Amino acid sequence: MNAYEFNKIAGWALSALLFVFGMQAAGEIFGGSHHGPAKAGYTLPAPKGGPATAAPAAEVFNFAKVSEQFGKVTADAGKETFTARCFQCHTSDKGGAVKQGPNLYGVVGRDIGKGGGFTRFSKAMADKGGKWDMASLAAYLNDPKGFIPGNQMAFPGLKDEQELAALLTYINTLADSPAPLPK
Repeated sequence: MNAYEFNKIAGWALSALLFVFGMQAAGEIFGGSHHGPAKAGYTLPAPKGGPATAAPAAEVFNFAKVSEQFGKVTADAGKETFTARCFQCHTSDKGGAVKQGPNLYGVVGRDIGKGGGFTRFSKAMADKGGKWDMASLAAYLNDPKGFIPGNQMAFPGLKDEQELAALLTYINTLADSPAPLPK
């Protein structure tokens, strides 16, 4: 037997082995009949010291904490917050353009879900009812989706009471006759 014949026989033997192993691998990969665990996943052991306790509830918004900050903040600080967080979607000048949201000049005292030259209020916002006052604006700006579920404002909310009070102080100045700030 010469080297050429030996190489042919070895090639056929290796090809047969590759075919057999390839079929086994394909069966494993594409759902062949393997006997895995009856339930997928892994059950974590219980923590030491008893059953797990529930996570603490989120803190409920309290307007009184925000109103305590009104005397400590300035409208200029609120304008900085407005420029950083609100200006992308809202304008603040009298008769200003409408962007993704309404113009906010004169928003304090305005009907919720109306005005500002904006016509695309969500049904949830239009159905809310009432007027924007400092308490309702504070609750909305703290948690827009929590205050009016289903509204379209893509803003996570301001949680810091001082920053929120500054923003409200600035928004309050956006009027011909600003309302008095709560004490």
